Amino acid sequence: MQTATENERKYDVPSGFALPELAGACGVSRAGEAETHELDATYFDTDDLRLARNKHTLRRRTGGNDAGWHLKTPGAGSARTEHRLPLTEGDEVPAELAAEVRTIVRTRPLRPVAKLRTRRVETPLCDADGRTLALVAQDEVAAETDDGTQRWQELEVELVDGGPEVLEAVEGLLSAAGATPAAGPSKLARALGDRLATPKTGKRRKTDPVLGYAREQRDAIEAQDPAVRAGDADGVHKMRVATRRLRSTLKTFKDAFDPDHAEFLKGELKWLADCLGAVRDGQVLSHKLVAAAEAYPQVAGRIRQKLDDDVTRGREELVAALDSDRYLGMLDAMDTLVDEARPDDGGALRRVRKVLHRADALLDTAVADGVDAELHEARKKYKQARYAVEVFAPAAGKPGKKLVSALTSLQDVLGAHQDSVVAREVLREVAGTAPDAFEYGVLYARQERVGEETFHELPEAIAASRRKKLRSWLG
Repeated sequence: MQTATENERKYDVPSGFALPELAGACGVSRAGEAETHELDATYFDTDDLRLARNKHTLRRRTGGNDAGWHLKTPGAGSARTEHRLPLTEGDEVPAELAAEVRTIVRTRPLRPVAKLRTRRVETPLCDADGRTLALVAQDEVAAETDDGTQRWQELEVELVDGGPEVLEAVEGLLSAAGATPAAGPSKLARALGDRLATPKTGKRRKTDPVLGYAREQRDAIEAQDPAVRAGDADGVHKMRVATRRLRSTLKTFKDAFDPDHAEFLKGELKWLADCLGAVRDGQVLSHKLVAAAEAYPQVAGRIRQKLDDDVTRGREELVAALDSDRYLGMLDAMDTLVDEARPDDGGALRRVRKVLHRADALLDTAVADGVDAELHEARKKYKQARYAVEVFAPAAGKPGKKLVSALTSLQDVLGAHQDSVVAREVLREVAGTAPDAFEYGVLYARQERVGEETFHELPEAIAASRRKKLRSWLG
């Protein structure tokens, strides 16, 4: 499948609009010879238009220079990413493109929702060397949907070898000639019209911070899906963090959510987080342990191989999980839970204080006992507390921001300590099959020292996170 970045601007134009002289617009030397194309496109979506509502368009188009299947997805700024596949017979969406939108459409079938026939006059804008800086397309459109037929004219300017400044300069000349920025984002949106209006779901407290935070995590999980499937380490990390944040939110602010649905979703989020962790943990540990073992090349190689094998298995299981009906059901459950959530009853800050105090108590006990497992449990509780604080930190201003930072620093110390514990376990496992365990013993001792050093860093990090002026806004 080919991909390309599409950077264009669309304009509404009156009947009989004539293209003005565009030579001289930021490097444009002349307009090339115009070509006329007859384009016939069928757009696919679900009955409730889930693709269009998520700013995705999927079409099968004949005619022009790029006939085939096209999937357009949001890109950076005004740019769009276009995924292309060759033309096929019939209206069955290619499996490769269907997979790209699976998390959006889920189990809903894709069917034709609009047919657009466009007579396009395409004019290249060239510089003095003959390079095409942009293409200007004058379109006469006839759109057929379940609601009937519409006709209109519009104009598109798409960059080829030019920069954004070309779009700016051309827009000025087009505006002077009577063109106006398009009222809708696409031909499909114009064709569907009122069907794309946001459905009314009843009154909702949009400003409720708990529900807003939950929606952010839901959206983050879905947004990272393509990156995770592509094997992007940062995408795996971000999706994992979002699953943890949402699960923690359901646990801390349980009165805001349907208890049965929340309990089910917490279990599903843990399942997904575990799948992500099987990949992410190995990636992080490999980076740290292999670097620590660079003085012992054979040992470093064996450690890398063991962790690479773990990551490979984890990635296979993760992709299988993302391709499963269970994952799609989890996404549906997230939508249902967030959409049906109840506004909080006003006791949310009390719950934040409670989980934070609980984390403090667990850590105090763990430090007094000096038990690694207890320190790990305290670390997990602090994650829950930090995520709870994050919900209200923006409204608290600087103290809220500083408290989140202090809790993050404390977690980092606890995380480094736990990493040393896990590293020792890996070293013990790999050493068990090694002909000579001496070098592993050296590395093991170093990880013990890391554990001791991080343990001694805790008092300072604890004190910083418990400063009264950072927590006073919690009440």
